[in-house]
Amino acid sequence: MFENLSDRFEKAFQRLKGEATISEANIADTTKEIRRALVEADVNYSVAKRFANRIKEQAVGQEVLTSVKPGQLLVKITQEELASFMGGQHTELNIKGKPGIILMSGLQGSGKTTHTAKLALYLRTKLGKRPLLVACDVYRPAAIDQLEVMGKRVGVDVFTKRDEKDPVLIAEAAMRHARSHGNDVVIVDTAGRLAVDEAMMDEIDRIKRSIQPTETLFVVDAMTGQDAVQTAKAFHERIAFDGVIMTKMDGDTRGGAALSIREETGKPIKYIGTGEKPEALEPFHPERMAQRILGMGDVVTLVEKAQEQFDEEQAQKLQKKIRKNSFDFEDFLEQVQQIKKMGNVKDLLAMVPGMGKALRDVDIDDDAFKHIEAIIRSMTPHERQNPDSLNGSRKTRIAKGSGTSVQEINQLVKQFGEMKKMMKMMSGSGGKRRGLGSMMGRGSAMKGPHMSR
Repeated sequence: MFENLSDRFEKAFQRLKGEATISEANIADTTKEIRRALVEADVNYSVAKRFANRIKEQAVGQEVLTSVKPGQLLVKITQEELASFMGGQHTELNIKGKPGIILMSGLQGSGKTTHTAKLALYLRTKLGKRPLLVACDVYRPAAIDQLEVMGKRVGVDVFTKRDEKDPVLIAEAAMRHARSHGNDVVIVDTAGRLAVDEAMMDEIDRIKRSIQPTETLFVVDAMTGQDAVQTAKAFHERIAFDGVIMTKMDGDTRGGAALSIREETGKPIKYIGTGEKPEALEPFHPERMAQRILGMGDVVTLVEKAQEQFDEEQAQKLQKKIRKNSFDFEDFLEQVQQIKKMGNVKDLLAMVPGMGKALRDVDIDDDAFKHIEAIIRSMTPHERQNPDSLNGSRKTRIAKGSGTSVQEINQLVKQFGEMKKMMKMMSGSGGKRRGLGSMMGRGSAMKGPHMSR
């Protein structure tokens, strides 16, 4: 995501290389390159032009400190404008009410039903809510079945009335059910169409007027680019939604929709879908996304993901073991399990400043830890707890049991040893070795036959 845009921005900033100041003359070519980069990312030309003009207005006349190069100053200005362009700050959901009511809208195929369930899981696990999903898509074959399956998967109740064909009556009945069963948030999944049509808009408008949602969300596929923006504008003109959930942000998207939708509709992106798993839904933070686009990483999100898997008591025990230099493969395997829960490995590493570009052409499979786990699970408890006991015959047996080679085992053992030294050193200097710290060590443990260019 945004890889080409990042490259083009970097190329634009290089135009100021060697310049002592930012002037009307040298900024013109730079902002022209920025405008082209946005247009290539599928941003509407007029929107791209407005953005480039904002950069120019901000940059010209800026006093460049002797310790700051013009290119560096332009990066800072561009980062701030990008964040502002995409909404500035994360906008929370309005789920106040008894219950809070969220109305989901969008075209068929945008991932609306799936992300209805993802949002329910997020509210249940992150905010401690007791959501109720409501199946109001009475047209698409198996739509109700899909929501029920997803609801069961995320541990959330689903309200259905299969014999009722009026979605307004279903939604009203769901409200009564929620109030009598203690649900504090109701999420209504409505019908989608293959294209915007009057019947669709009329129906969702009737549902909205009937249940008076506290939040109306539009679900849109980021892969559709400017079409997504135009569809969003059509929906907003009719039902006045409050925010957007953008799906497939982990795909091969040029990013134009994510960059344009706030500017074109005036409504913020509130959440983004980052994968197929039910947990793959993130709050959208414009300032963090701007940093990712400009290759600065996103350490805050990375730390938040680590903290979600972080157990205080377990971390204290782990730190004691590190200090005593008794961290072993059992502990390592436990940490691997935590990292796997955090999401796609390559996406996680790309959040580390400077790593995004370095990993651009590196293929890291979602099962990057699979071989490491197989090796460790093929060890006896004694071998896991005593890595120094791994002699030639033991390694041969482990290689056969794990479907790997002795060379891979040697590589893992060597890198495990290096990681232990680093962790011991950082622990000794006062650094807290939590799940995130361990992950940085395991990043090096993956450098081997399971990463390829």
